[in-house]
Amino acid sequence: MITGVHALLYSHDADATRAFFRDVLKLGTVDGGRGWLIFALPPAELGIHPADGETGPELYLMCDDVERTVAEMRAAGVETTRPITDAGWGRVTALRVPGGIEVGIYEPRHPTALDLAVDQAVARRGTAS
Repeated sequence: MITGVHALLYSHDADATRAFFRDVLKLGTVDGGRGWLIFALPPAELGIHPADGETGPELYLMCDDVERTVAEMRAAGVETTRPITDAGWGRVTALRVPGGIEVGIYEPRHPTALDLAVDQAVARRGTAS
């Protein structure tokens, strides 16, 4: 049974990228050994879309209010790489993360599976006892 997702970001400056996720996004961590931080993530969902060209993963952080979240990020010195736009499925922009990474951030306007993800995790813990 699948118990979680371990996502990877490859960075040209891993220490700066880790500091961003720890200090700016305030994500909790465990030490995976030798100082390699593994970050706790909020509940997640996976969307699978058709592709006409190249395929590959993309990372989008979800928020309740993209305007407020972007203002908080800018106050922390984080640069956005494009203006907030309405994509129909949500209001979206992207953040420049240290280490040469761009991460999308959006306020969804579609049904999400986040509550389902939490329910599944709680159910798994209940059966693991």
